[in-house]
Amino acid sequence: MHASRLQVLGVSLAGLLLAVLLVAAGFLGRMVVEGPNGRPVATTAKLDPEFIREIIGILSEDFVEPDRADPLRLFDGAIRGIFSEALKDPHSGYISPNDYALARNDFSGAFSGIGATVNQAAAAPGVSGRYVVIQRVLPSTPAERAGLREGDTILTVNGESAEGWTVQQAVLKIRGPRGTSVALKVRRADRSEQTFTITRDEVLVASVSTTPPVSGGRFLDAVGSEVTDLAYIHILIFTSRTPKEVSDLITAANNAGKKGLIIDVRGNPGGLLNETAQIADFFLDRGTIVSQIDREGRRQSIEARSGRLTELPVVIVQDKNSASGSEVLAAALADNGRATVIGTRSFGKGTVNHYRDLSNGGAIYVSIARWLTPNGDQIEGQGIAPAVEIDMTLDDIQAGRDTQVFRAIDLLRSSASVQQRPG
Repeated sequence: MHASRLQVLGVSLAGLLLAVLLVAAGFLGRMVVEGPNGRPVATTAKLDPEFIREIIGILSEDFVEPDRADPLRLFDGAIRGIFSEALKDPHSGYISPNDYALARNDFSGAFSGIGATVNQAAAAPGVSGRYVVIQRVLPSTPAERAGLREGDTILTVNGESAEGWTVQQAVLKIRGPRGTSVALKVRRADRSEQTFTITRDEVLVASVSTTPPVSGGRFLDAVGSEVTDLAYIHILIFTSRTPKEVSDLITAANNAGKKGLIIDVRGNPGGLLNETAQIADFFLDRGTIVSQIDREGRRQSIEARSGRLTELPVVIVQDKNSASGSEVLAAALADNGRATVIGTRSFGKGTVNHYRDLSNGGAIYVSIARWLTPNGDQIEGQGIAPAVEIDMTLDDIQAGRDTQVFRAIDLLRSSASVQQRPG
């Protein structure tokens, strides 16, 4: 929920409640009292948690719009203000008990929802503020049937403003039991606005595909010929099923005598870290896959084990929506000399998170560490730079020309040094 925009004596309500909550949690707050000369004098004191209830009580009794000053709404806004205003970390947040119940099976490979992924990205033209944007619409899902598109900015969910929501908040608001409906108001790239009412259904997440998404479902090269000498794997998300699906396709490529492999992680929002590392290990005999550094500066690393599944040269294709696990995979193979990364710079989500249960049945999703590439570079806010930069134009997409895959094919066919990454 976005913190209230109402102003009380020139101070944002959410900011005021946030300050109170921080103080009640053991932080020191600044209080202003009047000195002998009538001028305010700043002092520092610990505030009692009862002060929170006092403020909420006054607002619920006196505020001009009583519906907006519901005590539970105010308290919930104050909690969310801690994350959006104080921490300013889009990867941490509060999850209500109902939403937490829906979140527990996120990466099992199936869930009830609409079948679209979201991310925090540039909003549609004319939209100010921070919103989540539709990143990918999964095929044969309620979202695709309703007409949602990649790049749609979500303005409201069931009439509730989505401004300031984290990705986790948006997902948990949109997801729900099979057969129930959710109304999404979106703004499109052409500045038009539209509301979709979508009935949720079970969505089976196909984590891996062998069908290129741009060129009409056919694996073609730049001259329009079918590609038979190379293998193509599109990893859509990292779930518990993904390592088995990928290993089966690698084995098939080896048996078929393929000469190279394209791994496409465009639009991949990430997923499970251990499964991501396991896939990276398919291509490595040794070396660091990923490291994480915590708040104390302690570093832990996941190391590759001997016994890789294939010697095939690899090109990884990524874009600006390749995040989290897809960035870990790209860096692991590139830094260890097993792949060339092409496309555009990736998203830059390199934060380790975990859930902490709360006494009310909800949870807090907390950022606890940062991921580092094998070369020691931070992923968060930086992303992975491609060795070969090539972007897709709208004309390319509309014409079905997958220029990034075309370049990957050319690299695998013509270069003996495709496994090298510039320093």
